[in-house]
Amino acid sequence: MDYQTPLSFLLFIFSLLFLLLQATPEDVFVGVNIGTELSVMPHPTQVAALLKAQQIRHVRLYDADGGMLMALANTGIQVMVTIPNEQILGIGQSNSTAANWVNRNVLAHYPATNITAISVGFDVLTTLPNAAKILVNALKYVHSALVASNLDHQIKVSTPLSSSIILDSFPPSQAFFNASLDSVIVPLLGFLQSTNSFLMLNVYPYYDYMQSDGFILLDYALLKPLPSNKEAVDSNTLLRYTNVFDAMIDAAYFAMASLNFTNIPIVVSETGWPSKGGSNEPDATLENANTYNSNLIRHVLNKTGTPKHPGIAISTYIYELYNEDLKPGPISERNWGLFDANGKPVYILRLTGSGLVLANDTTNQTYCAAKEGVDPRMLQAALDWACGPGRVDCSALLQGQPCYEPDNVMAHATYAFNTYYLQMGKASGSCDFNGVAAVTTTNPSHGSCSFSGR
Repeated sequence: MDYQTPLSFLLFIFSLLFLLLQATPEDVFVGVNIGTELSVMPHPTQVAALLKAQQIRHVRLYDADGGMLMALANTGIQVMVTIPNEQILGIGQSNSTAANWVNRNVLAHYPATNITAISVGFDVLTTLPNAAKILVNALKYVHSALVASNLDHQIKVSTPLSSSIILDSFPPSQAFFNASLDSVIVPLLGFLQSTNSFLMLNVYPYYDYMQSDGFILLDYALLKPLPSNKEAVDSNTLLRYTNVFDAMIDAAYFAMASLNFTNIPIVVSETGWPSKGGSNEPDATLENANTYNSNLIRHVLNKTGTPKHPGIAISTYIYELYNEDLKPGPISERNWGLFDANGKPVYILRLTGSGLVLANDTTNQTYCAAKEGVDPRMLQAALDWACGPGRVDCSALLQGQPCYEPDNVMAHATYAFNTYYLQMGKASGSCDFNGVAAVTTTNPSHGSCSFSGR
């Protein structure tokens, strides 16, 4: 293997083309919810800095705080703002009130702040039933205000629904919405379809598991790999389910189909797992929270889709960025966050194969490693490129040198990829190599071969 570094202009062009090939348009994302019930809420500029450091490009706010929207200006971060539940009654009864809200909380910040969606309330149907009858009016009035400003294509309007309103959710093919809510659900779905918006669904496998009386396996809730005999099978469709998350998404698809709505996309507006709980919450642990969120991020970004709609990825907002220590209720309610109020990670996500998003080791110890199971010929080609046009010094891989052993393409490629990744300043797209590499927080050092994560 020739590890010399060519300097010709032709190879420079090849290098540029290789990087361009790695860049793919974003069509699925993992974002975070940002709650504010903290005794010491970080300043909006600190929040924005944490988001940028973590490569988080999508956030959902539970309000439309002006300071936060100003801090997010010119960051490129896509923002979903929320009309609080207590304002829905006013907005749902007055077109002008809705227009004023949009003018004050959206138009005043757009386009510097990249507002892409408006959430009208949260869990309105289950937490504010007296507002249910005017919920769809509120969505329509807000949308009309966007139309008047010619922003209805750039900014979508929806409202989050609890998955608890979907009854008989397994098998998914039998799922249906609570019939007592049909007078709201049907016009709501009609609105979403006519405006090319999306259904927002809160999906919490943790609660499904806790309330199942042992019927749901912990591994099935945590998106862990299951042996085939542990998979859940829909007896009507024969679709096989390996996790609660996919089953709930498909239940929503089937519930919409039962009302003759078949082309409304789903965005998961909340999901997560608590890292700490009381004595009656034994599975709210750091390990389980890490496992769920790490597996979830990989599952979403790998564009796996669901058994009903394979390959149709479900963009997802994790609940949540910070532990909210002022939340009432059981201990777990205050421990859903990925970070504490100081921006310190509650746990380090295990994200090999998921790129830079939420590689939440704030010491910036991230590495670039070859993916397991990829075509060895593609791996070899990427290794050759890194040690040639990529201008990586691969002398440490020669026989007798510290990183020669183990003498295989996986180990050698990981060394070359990580070196290139560092040389490029860990820039976005510098750890992909046509899909055979990924960012990880796991140090791949071995024996005498030491890797740097800085």
